[in-house]
Amino acid sequence: MNLLRQAMLVGGIVLVALPLAWAFLPRGTVPGAVAQPVVAPVGKRIALSFDDVPRGPGAFYTPSERTARLIAALRASGVEQAAFFANPGRIGASNDGAARLAAYAAAGHVVGDHSFAHRDLRAVSAQAFLADVDRAEVWLKGKPGYRPWFRFPGLNQGGRDHAKRRAVVDGLAARGLSVAWVTADGSDWNIEGQTIAARRAGQAIDEAALRDLYVETMVQSADFSDALLRRVTGRSPPQMLLLHETDVAARYIGDLVAALRRDGWTIVTADAAYADPVYRQSGDFDSANGTLPEAIAWQQRLPGPLYYARNDKPVADRLFAERVLHRTPVAALRCQVKRHPWRRVCSQAAFAPRRPLPLGIAA
Repeated sequence: MNLLRQAMLVGGIVLVALPLAWAFLPRGTVPGAVAQPVVAPVGKRIALSFDDVPRGPGAFYTPSERTARLIAALRASGVEQAAFFANPGRIGASNDGAARLAAYAAAGHVVGDHSFAHRDLRAVSAQAFLADVDRAEVWLKGKPGYRPWFRFPGLNQGGRDHAKRRAVVDGLAARGLSVAWVTADGSDWNIEGQTIAARRAGQAIDEAALRDLYVETMVQSADFSDALLRRVTGRSPPQMLLLHETDVAARYIGDLVAALRRDGWTIVTADAAYADPVYRQSGDFDSANGTLPEAIAWQQRLPGPLYYARNDKPVADRLFAERVLHRTPVAALRCQVKRHPWRRVCSQAAFAPRRPLPLGIAA
């Protein structure tokens, strides 16, 4: 009887211990188990792009100084590759444009087509627009760093004019060009414009506040667009941030890259971003006059804000006046509010000086 009880006790221990032992073995060693691949979560990824190359003099530097500073800052920040979208019609002896584009390519960056003369598609026919693209391609093809990417000036693909957009998009495809969509836009061109105007007017510029406003706006625009793109696609594709070749960018791009990384973003190359299938949109949209998330969200009739608030020029101008110039509006102008994706644009209001306030990057 004692032997029987001992045998039963040993058997019970084995029955309990064996599953526990299996549970603590590596997956590949568990009998009959199929090892599952470990999929790392994909975080926020973003590539940088700069439009309107070569731009003329800005608020702080000569055009050549701007290029040198921008290249050095991108290198120091560990940005392997950004995309520079060129307007060959702006290249001339006074801006050293050809040499500057060559310098970007020599630094490892890539160059795309932004049309020859930066013409708005709304103002010309599809045929004239494509002829302007052809002029740009004649100059760009074969240059170091060239990519067959076309970015619409002003991000305007014809808006609601479906026939014109279709004619241009099909014409680009026939030329071997793909649309270089933007996903994140903070209207940095307006910050640059406000800075130039303030310098010309002899107004005092709080440069720390200018840096904070620029960095904060671009990071917020990236986060807004990431959230919207998740809504419309169900995932987080790599973003393409729209910047411009400005003095403000040359001055603060290192701060922006550092802030993006603190916010959880990984900087990827333009090649890597545009390899994602989200950028291969071949269908029609109800309206295409802005970023890719906006166009898809508009097509899906999504509720809620569909574009980043600071792309509304009166909002952005007020922030610049208050935070960078320490001035408050004394007269507000009424603007015609048009339904998304058409954005409000109206003249600058009058401003009066105000007492300085502590400044910093807002939450």
